[in-house]
Formats: sequence, structure tokens, C-alpha cells
Amino acid sequence: MINIYQTDIETNIMQKITEIKKGSWINMTNPTEEEISNICKTLMIQEDFIRYSLDYEEKARIDYEEDDDTVLFILDVPIKEKEQEREIYTTMPIGIIIVRDDFIITVSLRSLELIEDFELGKVKGFATYKKSRFILQLMYKISSNYLNSLQLINKETEIAESSLKKSMHNEELLKLLDLEKSLVYITTSLRANEAVMERTVKIKNIKLYEDDEDILEDAIIENKQAIEMSKIYTDVLNSSMDAYSSVISNNLNETMKLLTSITIIISIPTLIASLWGMNVDVPFEITKYGFWILCAIAIGVTALAIILLNKKGLLGGKNVNSK
Repeated sequence: MINIYQTDIETNIMQKITEIKKGSWINMTNPTEEEISNICKTLMIQEDFIRYSLDYEEKARIDYEEDDDTVLFILDVPIKEKEQEREIYTTMPIGIIIVRDDFIITVSLRSLELIEDFELGKVKGFATYKKSRFILQLMYKISSNYLNSLQLINKETEIAESSLKKSMHNEELLKLLDLEKSLVYITTSLRANEAVMERTVKIKNIKLYEDDEDILEDAIIENKQAIEMSKIYTDVLNSSMDAYSSVISNNLNETMKLLTSITIIISIPTLIASLWGMNVDVPFEITKYGFWILCAIAIGVTALAIILLNKKGLLGGKNVNSK
């Protein structure tokens, strides 16, 4: 899908147009092969720049083609998608192409909320003919989106941890693993975006005015804050996962101790019954109360075993030897 917009220089009002004009913004969302070919022929640019932006694995970078005076910016943006029926935060590339200071193109695999904000005129000071500022405003919006995503990740982490404190379930543990994976994706993308932002000032085709420099500085600061938040949340989540692993291991040990103790207790009456069930002479075999005597012995020995095991803390009681 292709949408073309242009801001009137006199009224500063942006409108959607049907033909590409100088100073217009072309937004391409998951374009077809025919759309890619038509745009490249019309603007006389290489198709590779658009295809790079549609590669899901493409990393944030800046590329420059001197032959047609075209600059490609690729930045990673945060998104939320499903993976095996579970939602996970990840990133995807968005391409921004400046063509001879005449046109600007944005390319993405899917519709993005931050692009819709520009389309709907929600971004203050945005104009399609201010190409350098457009890139910087996009950088700032992307950095802000990362901060919002990190706050959502933190809230989901707190919810999952709260559920785990009440009861250990695989669902909550898998949720924490997904959030840990999300933080890895986000941290990697933030560092790549940081390198692109810092290199922007060195691109000779990008003309920065005083206000533009302020926007770039704000974008870099927001990005650095997102990196720090991501690092903090990653450390906290890793510590929590280690703690829950220890708790799960400890609970398993306690369960195994309890089951072993129960097995010992049950085996005592079985052992006594087996001994007196042998086809040999045994005590109380000629006594009419022999059965009840054996029952009393079994109960007594079992009770003694329960007391001893409980004192050792093997039945959930306090281990007196641990003082």
C-alpha cells in the first residue's frame, strides 16, 4: 500500500495526494513488487533501498548512494506480536529514504502507530518538505515508543511475579521467559539505533538547524534513557528468574523429602507384617491376641518413626539439628 502526502508551504496544511510531487512524503506499507518497481522508476532510485527496509532481519544502519544522491536510514521500532500463541515484544526495521532533497520515503512491513501519528497530523511542527526534521522527529518518536514498551514490560513482569508468589505455574514462568527475550531484542535494537542517531550529524546530505539539533539531542537522550531502563529491567528480571529457580528447586527437594519420609513410614507396618507372615515359628503365634499385639507394635514403631522424622524436619517440621 502506498500513500502520498504533501504539506502546503503557505498554509502548512498536509493533504493526501494522488501524484508524486517535489516535497512530498511517500509512505509504503508492505508494498507489492509492482508498487516497488513503479516508485523506483518514477523517482529513479535503486530497488535495493526499499527491499532492505522490508527485510525483517535488517539491522539499524545508514547507507548512502552517491550515484542518485539517495540516503537510506534504517531504524528498529518496537512492536508486539504473537509467538506460539503468546504475545512477545520484539522489533522490526523501518526505512527512511531521502531522495535528492526532493522526496522522502518511509517503508515498513506493517502499519505502525507512530507513522499514523504523522499521517493524522498529530506531530507538532511536522511538514513533508522538512525532510531532515522529519527523520529526527521519527527518531524521537521511536525512542519514546521504546520507553512506553519498557514500561509495559515492567508492568507485565510485576503481574507475572505477583501470580508466581501465590502459586508456581508454567504459564507465568513462560511469560517471564518471553519478557526476558523481549528485553534482549529491545536492548540490541536500542544500541543499534543509538549508533545511527550519533552518526546522523556526520551525514553531509542532512542539513540540521538549531531546532533540529535540539530534536536530535532529545532523541539521543530518550534513547539512552531507554537503554538504561532496559538494562535495569533485564538485571531485575534475571535476578527474579534465578530466585524463582531456587524456590522451585527447594520446593522439589522438600517434596522429595516428604515422599521419602512417607515411604519409610509406610514400609514399617509392611516389614512387620512380612516378618510374621513367614512360614516359621514367630512370637505370639499361639496367642489369641497375637494379631492385636502385632498391630500395637506396628503402630508404636510407626509413631516413633514419625516423631524422629519430624524432629529431623523431614515431615515439614523444624529441624532441631539446624540450629
